[in-house]
Amino acid sequence: MLLINKEEIKKIFTMKDAIEADKLAFSIFSKGGSISPLRTNIESKGAKGNILYMPGYIDKIGVSGLKIVSVFPDNPKIGLASTPGTILLVDDKTGMVSCVLDGTYVTEIRTGAATGAAVSLLARKGSKKAALIGSGGQAESQFDAIVTACETVEEVRIYSRTRENREKFAAKMAEKYKGKVRVMASTSPEEAIDDADIIALATTSEEAIIDGKLLKKGALVSGVGSYMPNMHEIDEETLVRASKIYFDSKDAVLSEAGCIITPLEKGTITEEDFTGDLGDLINGDIVGRENDEEIIVFKSVGISTQDITTGKMIYDKALENKVGYEW
Repeated sequence: MLLINKEEIKKIFTMKDAIEADKLAFSIFSKGGSISPLRTNIESKGAKGNILYMPGYIDKIGVSGLKIVSVFPDNPKIGLASTPGTILLVDDKTGMVSCVLDGTYVTEIRTGAATGAAVSLLARKGSKKAALIGSGGQAESQFDAIVTACETVEEVRIYSRTRENREKFAAKMAEKYKGKVRVMASTSPEEAIDDADIIALATTSEEAIIDGKLLKKGALVSGVGSYMPNMHEIDEETLVRASKIYFDSKDAVLSEAGCIITPLEKGTITEEDFTGDLGDLINGDIVGRENDEEIIVFKSVGISTQDITTGKMIYDKALENKVGYEW
């Protein structure tokens, strides 16, 4: 069994690799080539948090897996990750656990890569301005994915509700991408999304963060934060204005994401407004962006097929590069 930590993964696996892994995962999922049950979500009695169990199996790449990931927003106050996780890969020929990976980092990079996949497939060509709402554990991977997937991006604006957090994160990204991308901390979500071609939402907010009336024509909105029925980071006006709405998994989104469930129950939108899963687009079964005026929404809650595919690609690279620790 191979143990692979975050630093080892970072040596061999890039955001570009992660985006390609997610595209493959979405394609496999939409073709019915994976078993990806809806995750089991257990609410912690001891703290404000949730513990999620995500099993899956992909016969095409010969691996099953399980991710245990938790979302505990208060963890950073005690020096811990807000989304701690572990991924186990199981060889489908022997039933043996072949690899244990740092699921916290894999979750970060594959969730960022979901936005990256959407940006590469659905963003308006030549997009120059982006906005990132949220500065927590998912923020850096979202930022990395945007600039990796769209090389024409020149400016990214950051907004989160806490001034210190957004300014600290913006400074970190400005240093990381010095000379490549202009980074600014915005004082409001309205300022952040003004004239933005790409907008990524990575929050667990129970209230809408952005105002869809302010979206420019041609904008792409990617929401990866809300994973519970009480969470509503995407506002209803954005959905109403959207020409197309895509998902990582429609079934998963409709069982978990409040920002889609609530307006659907209210009748603000209907299932006829849904275009389909991103994997269907990758497989050529549904249409993508058709013009530069369309506002497009991508909503992701995460599926185990992403974790297993990404984990297997990391595992293969680790074996090839002799990275990790045998146990």
